[in-house]
Amino acid sequence: MAQHRTLVTGGHVVSMDPAIGDLPTGDVLIEDGAIVAVAPSLQVDDAEVVDATGGVVLPGLIDTHRHTWQSVVRGICADWTLGDYYFGIRLAISPAMTPEDVRVGQLLGGADALNAGVTTLLDFSHTNNTPAHSDAAIAGIVESGVRAAHCHGFFESRPADPQFGTHDDRVRDLRRLAGQHFPDPRGLVTLGVSLSEVFGQPWQHTLDELAVARELGALVVSHTGCVWGSCVTGGIRELDEAGQLGPDIVHVHCNTLDDDEWAALARTGGKVSISVETELNMGMGRPVFERCRRHGIAPTLSADVISLNSGDLWHEMRFGLGFDRWDATQAVNLAGRMPETVTTTAREALTWTTVNAADAMGMGDRIGSLTPGKRGDVVVVGGGSFEMHPRPDVVGSLVFQTTVADVRTVLVDGRVVKRDGALVDHDLAALGRQADEVCDGLLQRLSDAGVVLPGTPENGWDVMEPLFQANRPQPAVR
Repeated sequence: MAQHRTLVTGGHVVSMDPAIGDLPTGDVLIEDGAIVAVAPSLQVDDAEVVDATGGVVLPGLIDTHRHTWQSVVRGICADWTLGDYYFGIRLAISPAMTPEDVRVGQLLGGADALNAGVTTLLDFSHTNNTPAHSDAAIAGIVESGVRAAHCHGFFESRPADPQFGTHDDRVRDLRRLAGQHFPDPRGLVTLGVSLSEVFGQPWQHTLDELAVARELGALVVSHTGCVWGSCVTGGIRELDEAGQLGPDIVHVHCNTLDDDEWAALARTGGKVSISVETELNMGMGRPVFERCRRHGIAPTLSADVISLNSGDLWHEMRFGLGFDRWDATQAVNLAGRMPETVTTTAREALTWTTVNAADAMGMGDRIGSLTPGKRGDVVVVGGGSFEMHPRPDVVGSLVFQTTVADVRTVLVDGRVVKRDGALVDHDLAALGRQADEVCDGLLQRLSDAGVVLPGTPENGWDVMEPLFQANRPQPAVR
């Protein structure tokens, strides 16, 4: 059988592989979805040619935590706190969504990611109100064409009147989804599990979710340490004592963790995803770049709630690098001095969304760098783009200058999904109109039901805290 070959040629290659380095002019050859060669010049016959002359060629970016379904209400949280988000999105908008709403959100969000050069998502999917919602969420992310760990969530958005059934019903349905939709553990879309917030539900439910995830070999993601003054999203000590922490868990946020909890994450190989825009805008505290550095944990980035943030990781890299540099120099400035060096480089920021993120998702052998043997997830930035000329520091230009419009060509698994600035499989204007209709219908249904968003009760966290505390396991008698 003839092999399909694609040659990305003539660009400045930023491989993110230390053995290959950067090539001022280089070629990347892909055969049947896998990278087979990266070199200054390759002579290849019978290949589809992607001319990257004048552009920068790099591995596809990787987002380690995105609520993709929220793309149908993007921007609605512009002036909301985290409490507003919890009551407005999780307990009002989510339960009102139909399966078709979820499918469109997933499709829109996946296309949005690809358009920005984000080729892989950790899709934190927690609007699984019924089995039909779960099937629709998977259908939408598959249809988008993005690579994803589709992390199925068990969150009950209508606690007083569940649409799905019991928590046991949800666990059983995950096994159905695994058998029905995820036959290949190395496929383009793979199975993951999004834990319900620890202490937001009975402790045994958390243990059950971890057990079924590990039974199925699924990646696990958890909102960890992001609500100040509350036990919810805590549990690191309890999970550690129960032997439940491990390298298969991506811990998102981690703003409230103390040194002992950080030590537990480091000792057990835990991964960390930082959502800079969310954390700075919703009052969640200091993004944890310095804590990761101190404990030897490789940071990764996420676009998180698309109901607030942009879906492109260029923004997140700039936000993250700017915050990390400020954080490192604040004490120097307050002492009346100026720093002599920057703490974190632009290239290090690029690792947050490439090699670090691939390792965090358990895909370091498949994606994250332009390395022979890995899959052909490739992005070409620039070319004739005005923002990318001149570029005396190529990686600096990538991190600080790139916009979505500068992302000219994108390949996923060796297949071109964006060419010359336009997505191949999606009409973004038509998809945008479809999303508008979904959003308008959703908000109208809420209005007809008398729901006023975000609907946060006075002292909302204080009202919930007794429920969270009741879910904490009792300390073992010693």
